[in-house]
Amino acid sequence: MSNASLTPAAGAEWFGQPRGLTILFLTEMWDQFSFFGMRALLVLYMTKHLMLAQERASWIYGIYAAMFYFTPIFGGIITDRWLGRRSSVIAGGLIMAAGHFMMAYENLFLFALGTIALGNGLFLPSLASQIDSLYTHADPRRKSAYNVYYVGINLGAFAAPIVIGTVGEVYGFHLGFAIAGLGMIVAMMTYVLGGRYLPPEPLRRPVASLSGVGTVAQTPTEGFTKRLVLLIAIAAIVVIFRGAYEQLGNTVSLWADQSVDRRISSNFSIPVTWFQSLNPMTVFLLTPVFVSRWTRLAKQDREPSSGKKMVIGATVIGLAYMMVAVTAYWARARAGGVGWPWMSVFLIVMTAGELYILPVGLGLFSRLAPKGLTATTIAIWYSAGFLGNLFAGWLGTLWTPLSHGAFFSIIGTVALLAALLLAILAPKVGHMERHA
Repeated sequence: MSNASLTPAAGAEWFGQPRGLTILFLTEMWDQFSFFGMRALLVLYMTKHLMLAQERASWIYGIYAAMFYFTPIFGGIITDRWLGRRSSVIAGGLIMAAGHFMMAYENLFLFALGTIALGNGLFLPSLASQIDSLYTHADPRRKSAYNVYYVGINLGAFAAPIVIGTVGEVYGFHLGFAIAGLGMIVAMMTYVLGGRYLPPEPLRRPVASLSGVGTVAQTPTEGFTKRLVLLIAIAAIVVIFRGAYEQLGNTVSLWADQSVDRRISSNFSIPVTWFQSLNPMTVFLLTPVFVSRWTRLAKQDREPSSGKKMVIGATVIGLAYMMVAVTAYWARARAGGVGWPWMSVFLIVMTAGELYILPVGLGLFSRLAPKGLTATTIAIWYSAGFLGNLFAGWLGTLWTPLSHGAFFSIIGTVALLAALLLAILAPKVGHMERHA
């Protein structure tokens, strides 16, 4: 079945893109509103309300975030072989909503986290795997569609700490978690009501083998084994990268709470959770700039390959952490706190690097996916978040015994190591992209 046969009627557009992209954009926006809102409160809830030790809270956070990326491995297979994309999105979303509401009960805390992660396993790969089917293979908008989709992710992430984070800090954590549950209900309503703009379900047949022997939704593309090995290698390196990146919701929040001078005036200090909104806000501002630049370079046949972009992204994030390490050493020498503008600069630089690696990697895995295995291939990309968050959770346990400067120096080194390894694979990635 070709991409063209899966593409909705030509001319059905909103904002210069297929209407289905707007539906997927809004569905993911409300999903991320729930996820990032709960994430903004999670470590604070465990350390301030449940009175857990920082080391244990970091491990729980890391394990939860890891499971959030582990369950899509199985969810992608279930979607491609049995349930289909739409049923998986709806079932997964409703399970996640139930988990968010369970967070209102302390005795269900760990069970609620597991429920959210389980629902996400069906939801996450099934939603993103529909994007490529909205476009024909030759559509020039196809490559940048994931950057547009990524803005939707960050629109929800921007609003979440301000709304859910503020409600949780001021009026109580349980009310904040309940609002996160309502966000998932809105996501499901958006998806169901906009279903007519989405591509039809592709045919699903049992996958007998990965080598092309047996029946599949389509015969795997030539060089499938080499392609799969390369994608797994990239995912393995992204595990290292995420060990550094995922500190954003873990130890970076603790740093902002403990060591950043957040005072604006004598009567007002910036809430810790508000800083997490600066990351998605920067995504809104920088995405049009980056996409415009890449489009201009593409017309000149000078656009960097996805592999080179990912190297740039990991390098920038590594340098951002090194900048934080320097400011932490400086503040310690002066026996003072770090001013909130430094925190803001760090988040802006880190976001610039993020745009070069996370949406780019998601798009790469989707474009290189064999027909009929899109959700499964995207699940491989998300699976890097599983081990990556476990790694991030372990790194988070170093926060208390080390000085802040030493800790962030280690995190920056981890990100730069990932950049070096990606640079080794970048030529092969570029070659495979050109022949996909």
